[in-house]
Amino acid sequence: MGETLHIGSRGSQLALWQANWAKDCLSEAFPGVNVDITVIRTQGDRMAEVPLSQMGGKEVWTKEIEQSLLDNQIDLAVHSLKDLPTQLPNGLVLGAISKREDVRDALVSCNGQAFAELSEGARIATSSLRRQAQLLHVRPDLQIEPIRGNIDTRLRKLEDENFDAIILASAGLIRLGWGNRITEFLDPVLCVPAPGQAALGIETRDGDERVARFVAALNDSDTFRDVVAEREMLRVLEGGCRVPIGAWARVNDEGFLLTGVVATPDGQRVIKESILGQMEAPEMLGRDVAGKLKSLGAEEILANLEDS
Repeated sequence: MGETLHIGSRGSQLALWQANWAKDCLSEAFPGVNVDITVIRTQGDRMAEVPLSQMGGKEVWTKEIEQSLLDNQIDLAVHSLKDLPTQLPNGLVLGAISKREDVRDALVSCNGQAFAELSEGARIATSSLRRQAQLLHVRPDLQIEPIRGNIDTRLRKLEDENFDAIILASAGLIRLGWGNRITEFLDPVLCVPAPGQAALGIETRDGDERVARFVAALNDSDTFRDVVAEREMLRVLEGGCRVPIGAWARVNDEGFLLTGVVATPDGQRVIKESILGQMEAPEMLGRDVAGKLKSLGAEEILANLEDS
């Protein structure tokens, strides 16, 4: 019998796609290794009808999976990186980050209308305060309403609950083969993505060299660099699910650029900043953008949200 790797994952259709992606990559890179998937139900899964902004921190999606890692019941966990807290439990590390899928948010409308074409007062459903804040900043006439459930559930609710459109991460739609449902990819300048959006985070035990050797095959160094900058900005700002924060790092003609945004949920106040940094120092760039946002008033927004 060869070596075996146990992957831990949530049980949603998208989570299992992600876990199977990791399984397939590992099986291809290491043909002699047996790879299996253990489905773990999290607190977030059990609170399917509670709005995300009322659920607490991102730990609701990860705590049970991380405990299985610490208890040696699984060897690695595959997460949507935007759901993984910036502070990991003692004994766990981010062992790899996958190559990023399309980072943009996607508009799926019931009648094919693009964002600018939506009628005044249109009902838009989204689970994200970050999306809500940025869209209301541009279109304060919109009625933004919460929506929960897996991607297929949300697509069904678009018609069943008479929404004019819903906003989802394009990466999930593309991965599940539903890219044809996307009416419009929202410009990341209009709607800055969530830190880590469209990337998968591979979590492992700190010091587990055996597993580290395997998961290195899943890592994309360019995405790792970009996401480190985004997550460091988020860590310094101490933001969570209840705070509208976006971060988008990329290399363009100007260099290594990080855009960060902090907003009030009603979209009345949006603070945005972009700074160029060194590709060799993504953490420093994240701290620089967080510091600039704080100096422009983000600290006040964050403090008010914390007190509310």
